[in-house]
Amino acid sequence: MLDNKTILITGGTGSLGKALTKHILEICPTIKKLIIFSRDEQKQFQMAQEYPQQQYPQIRFFLGDVRDEQRLIRAFQGVDYVIHAAAMKHVHLAEYNPDECIKTNIGGAQNVIHAAMQTNVKNVVALSTDKACAPINLYGATKLTSDKLFVAANNIKGVNPIRFSVVRYGNVMGSNGSVIPFFINKKKNGKLPITDVAMTRFNISLQGGVDMVMHALEHAWGGEIFIPKIPSYRITDVAEAVAPNCPIDIVGIRPGEKIHEEMITASDSFYTYDLGKYYTILPSIPNFKLDDYLNHFKAKKVEEGFYYNSGTNEDWETVDSLRSLIKEHVDANFEV
Repeated sequence: MLDNKTILITGGTGSLGKALTKHILEICPTIKKLIIFSRDEQKQFQMAQEYPQQQYPQIRFFLGDVRDEQRLIRAFQGVDYVIHAAAMKHVHLAEYNPDECIKTNIGGAQNVIHAAMQTNVKNVVALSTDKACAPINLYGATKLTSDKLFVAANNIKGVNPIRFSVVRYGNVMGSNGSVIPFFINKKKNGKLPITDVAMTRFNISLQGGVDMVMHALEHAWGGEIFIPKIPSYRITDVAEAVAPNCPIDIVGIRPGEKIHEEMITASDSFYTYDLGKYYTILPSIPNFKLDDYLNHFKAKKVEEGFYYNSGTNEDWETVDSLRSLIKEHVDANFEV
């Protein structure tokens, strides 16, 4: 699929962008070009040291901000596939800087859509979050709006064959700013700050996120929101896994946080289908024949009222499984 193609990743210097870069180069060394688009020159400089031009002639680094539509149009010239990973993602920072969050997460999404439709991009996959499902914070609300924009883009593209789809998943284990690296760092201080002992979250590895994006690039018909079947963890189990001998300091929920996260609400169940490894939420009025889609993917409609919540999930990480995952995905030298 990627042979002699050009891919651009917005937010390409982030945790997922770097994991996607590594994966794409491994599975398809014959890719024509891989463009890392981001606004942080220092991160681009550092990433360029990991991928020197002599060894990786396919990689290009393109400084720019998704808030700048003209810069995106320039960057998208000759691009076949766009993976939109750029976002302002810290919940509490978005609460205190709402204008900045809206400009990046909503305005940036609009710009990516418009730029892709003005160039010859064939496929766009946008990254979402469980916080976009029944949002109670600004970050989640902006990502829900972004999801809606990408889904609706399939209805306004006219005769353009471009496809837009979304992948939505939970906390990425070991990503920048996530709880496990935070706890490992706080362990040095002899105390772990926990917001609420009842808190749960969905858990997915970086590779799991990469696999979802690649699945959407290859299989999306346009308008889907793909959701993985993944385990949950209890925040207290994470604390036990990282530092069993550290006392816990209950600091209270931060602005905009939930006790449990959702990825599918009961209201979504009317449009949600089971694909096997993933669920998908289809548009209420898809621009393809629903029966053809269901037959092609052997998709089964979920029961009316079905919902997918980290607190009522049937699949759970344990303290032991979390320790194994930390060594595998976060820190190979991790010791309790």
